Amino acid sequence: MTHIASVNNPRLRSLRRLRDKRERERSQRFLVEGEDLVAAARAAGAPMLAGYRLAGSGIGGEGFIDVEAAPLRSACVLSSGARVIGVYEQRWSSPSGPLCVYLHGVSDPGNVGAVLRSAEAFAASCVALGSGCADPYSPKAVRASMGAIFSVPVARVRDLDELPGERIALSPDGSEVLAGAAGGELNRGDVTILVGAERTGLPQALLARCERSARIPIASHSLNAAMAATIALYELSRASLQGHRSSRVRAR
Repeated sequence: MTHIASVNNPRLRSLRRLRDKRERERSQRFLVEGEDLVAAARAAGAPMLAGYRLAGSGIGGEGFIDVEAAPLRSACVLSSGARVIGVYEQRWSSPSGPLCVYLHGVSDPGNVGAVLRSAEAFAASCVALGSGCADPYSPKAVRASMGAIFSVPVARVRDLDELPGERIALSPDGSEVLAGAAGGELNRGDVTILVGAERTGLPQALLARCERSARIPIASHSLNAAMAATIALYELSRASLQGHRSSRVRAR
């Protein structure tokens, strides 16, 4: 059985290279740290390409290489370290309905990961990333997704015409208040909700190409981009989620 005791081990050097976005793009691989994320990958059926665990911990099951504490910590992004690291293949999809959320210029990887987590919670079909967005497979985004990176389809988008269904732009100057549940928004076809960066929002050129613009009524000036996306996902999915819960109750 392979046992790693040196920080200079070639396998660990390859792990450390995955911290760099260019290496992730070149290899189409990414790393996850921690038992919860590795468990989420397993639950989603994502095959692990390589796995490393703290020597003597006994965690992770089969297929892991034992690594001494100091070398394993050298490969971790988390300052506190992790007892297990897994390497996985990136998965990219095409934008799809019925409920897609599109991010434009959201450069904070924590926000991108949080939107993925919300998309999973509200059964969104896809998170599509436009210009200026952070890498969803960066360590910070993967951690913020809490495993949703393995279950929510992620797409890259070059043009808005790739987005499914009616395009609804979130804007503080939107012509209407966002309200999807009462009208059964998703029952009328696919919907994409567009969310821009916190400071600048969506560019006017993109707003002009959306069928509708909507606002979230708030008392302050603005919302964090991930929070705005979460509220929108909840509002647009509320009717379908309530129907799903009701059918489960009746089935019991």
